[in-house]
Amino acid sequence: MELGVIYALGIFAFVSTFTPGPNNIMLLTSGANVGFVKTLPHMAGIMCGFSFMVIVVGIGLGSVFELYPQLQEVLKWACLSYLLFLTYKIVTSKSELKATDYQPMTFLGACMFQWVNPKGWSMALTSITVYNTTSDITGVFMISAAFALANIPSGTLWTLMGREIGRLLNSPKRLSMFNWLMGALLLGSTLPMI
Repeated sequence: MELGVIYALGIFAFVSTFTPGPNNIMLLTSGANVGFVKTLPHMAGIMCGFSFMVIVVGIGLGSVFELYPQLQEVLKWACLSYLLFLTYKIVTSKSELKATDYQPMTFLGACMFQWVNPKGWSMALTSITVYNTTSDITGVFMISAAFALANIPSGTLWTLMGREIGRLLNSPKRLSMFNWLMGALLLGSTLPMI
């Protein structure tokens, strides 16, 4: 991979992991509800799960979608359904200001979530088709590594922002309003898919 392509990939990975999307909204919500430390497995799951997804897409899942475009449509509706379920879970979580009321996503749950994350699919497919200019396995692993590295500061920032916001949520009403807002933002992140 040429140096110019590596720089462009780094910028793309950095910008796309920092912009709002389902992962970042859920990290913000988790940080606000349970703090930084309890959100670490979720953060690690995003990093590992998305990096693995990029490798799988790079190795050949993109060609499967070219052969069977209807599979991509089925996946799109499965993603939307799961995001609606997550929105419901966020909005209906109890707002009694007890850390045990909100259950952060587990490492494995966050890894698996990448497969139904519409922004994640878009990022993986775009990065593989645009930045793997030589179409070799080394390029796929470099793209995966770029996203793994970009996800560390991104996940940290979104979780810390959530933790700081959580300090303002010192009443059940405020916490409930915040969870409704995060649910609405998560739902809104699905609009480009529709």
